[in-house]
Amino acid sequence: MKWLLVLAWILLPAVAISAQSGSPSPDASPQLSVLKFSWSKERVGWERDPFGGPIENFDEMRVRARNEKRILDAKKGGNSAEVDKLARDARSDDALISEIHKNTEARYGFLYKTSVQNTGAKIIKTIDWDYVFFDTNTQAEMGRRQFTSDEQIGPGKTRELKFFIAGPPTRTISVSSLNKNERDRLGEAVVIVRIEYADGSSWQHPQQTP
Repeated sequence: MKWLLVLAWILLPAVAISAQSGSPSPDASPQLSVLKFSWSKERVGWERDPFGGPIENFDEMRVRARNEKRILDAKKGGNSAEVDKLARDARSDDALISEIHKNTEARYGFLYKTSVQNTGAKIIKTIDWDYVFFDTNTQAEMGRRQFTSDEQIGPGKTRELKFFIAGPPTRTISVSSLNKNERDRLGEAVVIVRIEYADGSSWQHPQQTP
């Protein structure tokens, strides 16, 4: 039953960002297999680092850059509702990052990982992917983390994509403490939103209909 729920979420439409180059093919298969995925809460002992301070790590900077890119793409597409939603998500990410950097004793972050395999004939250049969380009883979406990975993946090759950020999977999961029951009733899936290929072409997930 768990795998049926995961499959259902993978097949659900996701809001795709506008294509920047090439001709996107919304109906074709992405020819990219999601092999596995996972997330974990990590405690970072900043108190042991003599140079520790409110400095963003590389992944946090990439999250900010990704948020700015998606907002810009939505503005170009004239979708004001999507712009507002992405702006709210970006502010939420900023607030969570700031909250983590306020804690001088110990900090927590969340590591999101997925392994993918290029099953097509083209070299992959960039992948936009969402880590989706949902209630296993009601199927209601509980949270969605959006990532952009710049990874060159040749035909048949496999890569692990991962991000360490401040944002938890859902608002019900604590940022500052560990709770073994936080995974109860929480289903998860990875959705491939958009792929850019080295030859300039691209694929994107069919946009969600109103």
